[in-house]
Amino acid sequence: MPERLRIEDFLTLTDSWPLVDVRSPNEYAQGHIPGAVNIPLFNDEERAAVGTRFKQGGNENAVQLGLEIVGPKLAELAKQAKKEARKKRILVYCWRGGARSASMAWLFETAGLHVSVLEGGYKAYRQFIREQFSKAAKLVVLGGFTGSGKTDILKQLEKQGEQFLDIEGVAHHKGSAFGRLGQMEQPTNEQFENDLADHWRKYNFDEIIWIEDESRVLGNCSINDPLFRQMRSSILIKIIIPKSERVKRLVREYGTFDKELLMQSIEKIRQRLGGLAVKQAKESLDAGNISTVADLTLTYYDKAYNHKTADKVPIKIIEMRIEKDDPEKTATKLKSLSEELTQF
Repeated sequence: MPERLRIEDFLTLTDSWPLVDVRSPNEYAQGHIPGAVNIPLFNDEERAAVGTRFKQGGNENAVQLGLEIVGPKLAELAKQAKKEARKKRILVYCWRGGARSASMAWLFETAGLHVSVLEGGYKAYRQFIREQFSKAAKLVVLGGFTGSGKTDILKQLEKQGEQFLDIEGVAHHKGSAFGRLGQMEQPTNEQFENDLADHWRKYNFDEIIWIEDESRVLGNCSINDPLFRQMRSSILIKIIIPKSERVKRLVREYGTFDKELLMQSIEKIRQRLGGLAVKQAKESLDAGNISTVADLTLTYYDKAYNHKTADKVPIKIIEMRIEKDDPEKTATKLKSLSEELTQF
């Protein structure tokens, strides 16, 4: 008999055992528990047909159609599960922990596997992770103007043993008009939240969690309300570095991209950058003068950052002035502040 586990117990097992989502491919693509592979009981068309049969003819008729669809596929489904299993063990979930996961669990167990099913299914998982983001955390937010190297500094802190929630890395977006350049395709907003939650649940909440100062929206992804509220009211450290150093960084990061792609990104902020500045940026791009383009865009982004931070209510603001763009050295300085920061 497959065991049924509450979400708290089920999630801890996902770090050790293979996880199978038996929902349809479209459901899986919209959002799934990180690490899950999709072995659907029904494909998208079959699921729609069973749903229609249920509405028109009731549960008994829908079950009959389901059996007719699944019957010829049983051997292949079992074969896929055995391929994914480790030491003959596997974890399974569907939407609500109902018929689909029960049917697949029975099949997999009949095929010789030890199966654990998520009670309440994916729906229970989504409710659980939303609650977890309300959990009080010792967040420290690293801010500063565009081009300050905040992400690289935080990655260096992570190398030095600190906890870092890399929101931009999870979103595959750097948060600006240029944020999609060089990035993988963004996840759905639902999957973005799931992936953030997978990091969040593994942190030690008695220790500092470092996080970059972000707008709520990064491309197609949006930071959920509980986490964003904590970010807005946490300790804020502002990196202050000369504009000349920031220009150099932007040239390094974006100077190799196609000029047409860069111009498309500039056009996204035309209204706020101003027609004259856009014209100057285009002329500079055509001339290969990326430094001037970077300088022009920073004028806009510096104003935007000041506006964005005006509504924050941080516990404490600490300004750290640095003269050179050296993420490793800056990270070391920030790490030395840890003892002071934990007192707030």
